[in-house]
Amino acid sequence: MVVDDSAVVRGLVARWVEADPRLALAATCSDGEQGVKRAGELQPDLVVLDIEMPRMDGLTALPLILKAAPKARVIMASTLTQKGAQVTLQALSLGAADFAPKPDTSRMGGAESYRVELLDKLAVLAPRYAPHRPVGAAVPSPAAKPADAGAAPAASGRELPARVDLLAIGSSTGGPQALRQVIQNIPSSIRMPVVIAQHMPKVFTAILAEHLSREGLPAHEASDGEALKPGHVYVAPGDYHMTIEGTPGQFRARLDQNPPINFCRPSVDPLFESCARAAGKHLLALVLTGMGSDGRNGARHVREAGGGVIVQDQASSVVWGMPGAVAEAGLADLVLPLNQIGPDLARRLTGAR
Repeated sequence: MVVDDSAVVRGLVARWVEADPRLALAATCSDGEQGVKRAGELQPDLVVLDIEMPRMDGLTALPLILKAAPKARVIMASTLTQKGAQVTLQALSLGAADFAPKPDTSRMGGAESYRVELLDKLAVLAPRYAPHRPVGAAVPSPAAKPADAGAAPAASGRELPARVDLLAIGSSTGGPQALRQVIQNIPSSIRMPVVIAQHMPKVFTAILAEHLSREGLPAHEASDGEALKPGHVYVAPGDYHMTIEGTPGQFRARLDQNPPINFCRPSVDPLFESCARAAGKHLLALVLTGMGSDGRNGARHVREAGGGVIVQDQASSVVWGMPGAVAEAGLADLVLPLNQIGPDLARRLTGAR
């Protein structure tokens, strides 16, 4: 179901959906009130929801749509502005599954990149690709299994680093909320920096860092050549790859605009690979929910350097693409549900047992 007050946008997105064999159009709606009503009637699997609309905007309509159609997954159609980013991050915290930044209405006719991104995200979130499962129902990869009270700390047979000098995190679809849940559990007393590559455009990553800073640890977008401080969170800026150089206690962030990797910039792979060179066996890498396989090659470098890899489990992931790719490649030392990752990291990063 497409909910947008612009007739031009509604028409274009509807035609895109109808032309995609992976999807079927349920309805189009011109405002939030109509969207809430039709969601209750049609029970759509997927909703594309505009943010700025008359009568009822997308942020107001979102929780009402999710209440009317509990199984629906909502993608917010956001704008590439600071205001759009703020509202989008708020929508993600209210239950939206993902977002797709749309160009100005005047340029919609040539918005090929928006079409591809939106349709791919819809297809990945569709029930036949990402079925809703109750927590705990997912079958773990044979390469790595979730830990329980009596299990060894690393399903791969490898111990995770006893000393961690650097924590590196990669995430995509569903990542902003997962990151907030993880970061809020990490105490400010940790003695290592945290670096993050989240698939997001520019402007959005700055807002994400601002939101993360409210969870406890100071967080901001990294700048080129910046020295990394213990207990601080550094987010790769949108449209830039971030790599880490130096040695423990003297890490620095480097930014570049080399070609996208895995169709992404920032990409998780170059971040993990550089962290493996810099921190070696004292690196801990975490792969959270996200579509695609970005992070798999980087995780291989982490393991080869002697570092450890933790991934989010399938049941708690919005999309188990990235963590699933790592686990299925046999590169995960530990697979945990999201609600256990933060507490587990807190114990490991503070040396508690």
